Order: sequence, then structure tokens, then C-alpha cells
Amino acid sequence: MNNPQTTASVPKAGGSLNSFEKYLTLWVFLCILAGIAIGRQFPSVAVALDAMSIYQVSIPIAICLFFMMYPIMVKIDFTQAAKAVRAPKPVILTLVINWLIKPFTMVVLAQFFLGWLFLPLLEGTELIRGSEVSLASSYIAGAILLGIAPCTAMVLMWGYLSYSNQGHTLVMVAVNSLTMLLLYAPLGRWLLAANDLTVPWQTIVLSVLIYVGLPLVAGMYSRHWIFKNKGKQWFERQFLKYLSPIAMAALLITLVLLFAFKGDLIVQNPLHILLIAVPLFLQTNFIFLIGYVAALKLNMSYEDAAPAALIGASNHFEVAIATAVMLFGLNSGAALATVVGVLIEVPVMLMLVEFCKRTAMWFPREPEKATLRDPRCITPFN
Repeated sequence: MNNPQTTASVPKAGGSLNSFEKYLTLWVFLCILAGIAIGRQFPSVAVALDAMSIYQVSIPIAICLFFMMYPIMVKIDFTQAAKAVRAPKPVILTLVINWLIKPFTMVVLAQFFLGWLFLPLLEGTELIRGSEVSLASSYIAGAILLGIAPCTAMVLMWGYLSYSNQGHTLVMVAVNSLTMLLLYAPLGRWLLAANDLTVPWQTIVLSVLIYVGLPLVAGMYSRHWIFKNKGKQWFERQFLKYLSPIAMAALLITLVLLFAFKGDLIVQNPLHILLIAVPLFLQTNFIFLIGYVAALKLNMSYEDAAPAALIGASNHFEVAIATAVMLFGLNSGAALATVVGVLIEVPVMLMLVEFCKRTAMWFPREPEKATLRDPRCITPFN
């Protein structure tokens, strides 16, 4: 039986990415090239945009990032979080992975590869808040900011493609969004300080409030207002139809701006992109493996196990980019590292989604929760 929660905001399981989403990595790469070209051919444009800032917050970037985050937050039904009490295992597993395991494995991998193994290849320094910082340390900071930002919006798509229980996926997204508002700032400041990157407490709290809190409140309020005055059907069929492309467009514009400032560094050191990608790639697969095996040992159904593992493996790169820009600057190595996270996330997560579908028979099945139509996922129920 089909899940009654399958609506425009919760896609029906068993579909596929549209052509734009499917080739997101290509669009990201093209935006990188466009940003580099603008930075090298029209340096005055980049300088003028960078000058538009208040208290070290770039106004153009802040606008882009708000429109990147708001469409994500307005889609989330936070009332779903109350359902976690009735079925806590997937949510508890997700919270443990995202906040007790993932941040620390990211630190270990980033320090091992960027702070030691690849260090001779990452020569150079940059000026951050008046202090000279090595590029390796800046890249590690970006990796840390990615590691402590659990995915929200994109995991709805991964759950959708893996034929998961979309109801529980929504619950996990809502809980993670609220938890991130509370834990991202203190955990980020602590881990960055532990890696000799001192960040003013006020700055990181302000970044979370601006880039998570503001769109979250705006999304919750406008969702409530629209449901009350226009109705759920208008929200799903009209409002989201025009709103959904805005988040992706804002992300791509942000990338153009980021790389307009980083063009020289990338042209001079293209190897840095590959080196940064190594720990991020390993982290994504390692965290997925931990979550998937733990779900198997906990005897969770496939429909709950898949999103629980996928939400831990993927990152909320929008928040990571925003925080890196605000803390270290638009042209920092930390911002570059978070952008590399965007570059590798889509192909890696699509690979893990395919792995989930091919191993669905490992888990108990709950047909009343699933809307499975993929032959690879249809197996005898345990």
C-alpha cells in the first residue's frame, strides 16, 4: 500500500532525479570555471562584491545563502519530530552518528591526510582575521565544518531514490535541523579551537543564527501562514513549484562568487582540490558503513535503515559553506574545502543509494511503510 504521506513535499518513492539534479556535479564544475574566469578576467567585479559587507558578513553571499536555505526549511514539517518518540531507533542512531561519531572521524581523517600525509604538497599560507594560517590548517577547518553539518534537504532526495520510509526520513530531517541549531556552534568552536584555529564565540553563534536560525524561523512561519491562508494543496502544487529551483540557483551563484575569489589559487594549485577530496570521500563512505552496519545489527527495517545511514553520510554543505565564509572569509581555504564537499557529494551519494537498493534483502521489510517498485528491492519479507 502506498504511503499516505507521499506528497509534493515528500516525493513518491521510486522516482528519479530530474536532469538538472542528476548532473549537479557538472553544474558545480561549470560554476567553478565561471567563477575562476570572472576572478581572472574581471578582478574589479570580485573586489567590488567583496567590499559589500557588514561586520565581515558579505551581503551578496548572505542573500544567496538565505535563498539557498529557505526553500529547504519551508519544506520541512517540524511537527513530524514528535513522531520520533513512537519509533525512536532510527532517530537515535542518526543522532549518535551525526554528533558523537562523525565530527571526530572527520577530524582524524582531515588531520591524517591534510595535516600530515599531504602536508608537503599543501605549501602556502593565508591571512585570516589578521593572523597567518597555513593552507593545510584552513582546509582542515573547512573539512571540520562539513563534518559537523548533518544533511537535511538532500537526504529527502536520497531517501526518495532508495525507496525508503519517507515519513521517518522527514522525522530525522526535522530532528537534525533543530539539533544543529543547538549543537553546531559549540561543537564547531571546540573542534576548531582544538586544531589551533581560534574562532570568536560570537562569530560562530551569529553565523548559525543567520544561516540556520533565520531561514528556519522564516520557513516555519511562512509554511504555517500559507497552510492557514492558502491551503496545503496550493503550497505543494503552486508555491513549491516556483520555489524549488531557487535553492539550487542560489547555491550555484554562491559557488561562482566563491571561485571568483579563489581562481588564482586553483589555477596555481589544482592538485589541492584532489587532495582535499580524499578525506572527504573516505569520510562519506566510512560513516555510511557505520550507520548501515549498525542498522543491520539493530534489526531495523530497510525502509528505516537506508535513510538513517544516508543522512549521516551526507553533509549540509550549504551551512558549512556559509559558516566557512563568515568565519574565515570568502577567499579562504576553508571555504574552498567546503565547496569541494559539494563537488563530490552528489556522485558519491548516488553510488551509496544504488548500494542500498542492491542490499535491501539484507534487512527485514515493512511493506506498510514502503512504496517500492524497483525489482532489486522486492525480496521475500523476513
